[in-house]
Amino acid sequence: MLQPKRTKFRKMHKMKMKGLANRGSQLAYGSFGIKALEGAWITARQIEAARIAITRYMKREGQVWIKIFPDKPITKKPAEVRMGKGKGSPEYWVAVVKPGAIMFEIEGVDSATAKEALRLGAQKLPVKTKFMVRRSYTGA
Repeated sequence: MLQPKRTKFRKMHKMKMKGLANRGSQLAYGSFGIKALEGAWITARQIEAARIAITRYMKREGQVWIKIFPDKPITKKPAEVRMGKGKGSPEYWVAVVKPGAIMFEIEGVDSATAKEALRLGAQKLPVKTKFMVRRSYTGA
């Protein structure tokens, strides 16, 4: 009987963003939020750009929670360097975001302001997003 060919090495370094987010997929702090609809690496600069866009539109009213954190270092070797001699130095940091993860939450502003602020923040991110409203939100 033929056995399937087994490879000696498995690629493990760059994790796949398979499956849906099983943690952080519900609104926890605010009444409004944006949810990722696809998986991606989001850099610290992109997170900060989205945060600035959101807080600027809200005119610093209310609160903003950032639910993702860039804890994965991405390394690069300098240009025109030969192979070998170890791993490159960390170039930037990314947050691994799976589909269904809540990325930003806000509270303390009305629905129209929240929707526009999160839309402006979502434009800074490399993933498709969806606007979320807490089920118990009354609109007061």
